[in-house]
Amino acid sequence: MISDNLREVRQEIQNSCALVGRNEDSVTLVAVTKTIDVEKTKDVLRAGVLNCAENRVEKFLEKKQEMTDFPQVIWHFIGNLQRRKVKLIINEIDYFHALDSLKLAGEIQKRGEKVIKCFAEVNISGESTKQGISPDQLSEFISELAAFDKIQVVGLMTMAPFDSTQEEQREIFRSLRLLQENEQKKQLSYAPCTELSMGMSNDYSVAIQEGATFIRVGTALVKDM
Repeated sequence: MISDNLREVRQEIQNSCALVGRNEDSVTLVAVTKTIDVEKTKDVLRAGVLNCAENRVEKFLEKKQEMTDFPQVIWHFIGNLQRRKVKLIINEIDYFHALDSLKLAGEIQKRGEKVIKCFAEVNISGESTKQGISPDQLSEFISELAAFDKIQVVGLMTMAPFDSTQEEQREIFRSLRLLQENEQKKQLSYAPCTELSMGMSNDYSVAIQEGATFIRVGTALVKDM
């Protein structure tokens, strides 16, 4: 049941925050609903989780069309976004978690009808299979985004390897937080960089302890649905 799963996740959020003296309200739970259908997604919303994330353009658009009775949903797109599909989705979402190139930024600028809240994706782990900007190129990347007034860089995003240890996760998340703090200090109007999108079902507790403000939880929330 979603209510039982949600109770467990919220308890873990509370416990993780308590360990480091954080307020649990500083963490936004984003339900990754990509593996469940429309009715089950509605169950998630009825349970009180209003931030939902998808990672496939077509499936997201189909699902959103069926969710008109939930206008309060805050939509997040967390997948790799091909430039040719930007026009289909960019004005349908509230947050984009995978901005990783100037070419993609240019397409968002071209197609956006509003300011899009974006997370710059950083490949902290250096995995060749992962998208993202390398840490040493981040500052230059964010500086160049000043030219795009349809993009607001609200924060940074990363993913730890699925098979990583807790210590490896902690190092990755801490590294992202240090980058985020460095960018935030610059007080750029177009890139406040106050947020950290990191942590999934297998590592969100560690991510919270290292400063995550948005956690993307799928399996732990929708299991047995």
